[in-house]
Amino acid sequence: MRKIILLIIPLLLILACGTGGYMVFEDSSFVDAFYFTVITITTVGYGDVVPVHPAGRLFTVVLVFSGAGYVMYLFGQITEAMVEGGVQKIVGRRKMHKKIAKLNNHYIVCGFGRIGREICSILRENNRSFVVLERDEEVVRDIDKLGYIVLMGEASDDDVLIDAGIKRARGLIAVVSSDADNLYITLTARGLNQDLFILSRSSGTPGVGRKLKRAGASRVISPYAIGARRMAQLIVRPTVMDFLDFAMKSSELGLLMEEIIVSEEASFVGKTLLESGLRKKYDIIVVAIKRGSQPMIFNPKPDTKIMAGDILILLGDSSHIARLEKDL
Repeated sequence: MRKIILLIIPLLLILACGTGGYMVFEDSSFVDAFYFTVITITTVGYGDVVPVHPAGRLFTVVLVFSGAGYVMYLFGQITEAMVEGGVQKIVGRRKMHKKIAKLNNHYIVCGFGRIGREICSILRENNRSFVVLERDEEVVRDIDKLGYIVLMGEASDDDVLIDAGIKRARGLIAVVSSDADNLYITLTARGLNQDLFILSRSSGTPGVGRKLKRAGASRVISPYAIGARRMAQLIVRPTVMDFLDFAMKSSELGLLMEEIIVSEEASFVGKTLLESGLRKKYDIIVVAIKRGSQPMIFNPKPDTKIMAGDILILLGDSSHIARLEKDL
């Protein structure tokens, strides 16, 4: 668009010069002069108006060579821009759809505001595949520059969610700015995939969390409530919060808190924590164990058995946890 505007400015100058020239050399009215300029530079030449003065005819020759050539160049540039833009959009969409078709157990992030941007950054940092849904064209261009897979459209639209691979997705994160929009997204997503994990943002308004859960949200998060709690905990328990920050960020001291799902093929299935050798072989601490719908087991004892399907909450060096994941 900027390129087209820059191309139109010289055209306006040519029209202004041509109109002024005919008003001077041919003593024409503004309308006649403007009309004659237009049909001259577009090479239409109806013949109903012709220059009669020698100066007017010489001026017309100059105008034809300069103005008509520029008009043809202008139309060519506009056509090229429109064709290239359309082709690029089509090719871009096809590439995105091909990338999404290869995804499985990925996440769908609905909305790319401040919260959505941070979520995507953390997902990429932890090598989680995801698709971003955004309806603002300018924001979509920014997302594309970051190298994320992005689809433009309403996240509450069935077709858009299907294109994002919701039936193969592991989870959906609804973090658009409106509670109503998050509610519609949650309803639509739950209808398309009954097993999907849905994390939805809430403004914290009373009753919104309950409605989002009724709509099908697995978890509802209020950023304002979490922010307030965190600020309070930093005052009350600053050392504990510093430790958790270190544990949650793999870039800090190499320490990481992670969760892994125990597969049926794992060598330590059916063994106790002591027998599994996790601490000895990988130098990893098992902080907690989540088993199905049962209450989470915190600080499990050495004789606690590890079962297939258990989710182990681990604390240790990031490289050691990566080695364990590879062995699994």
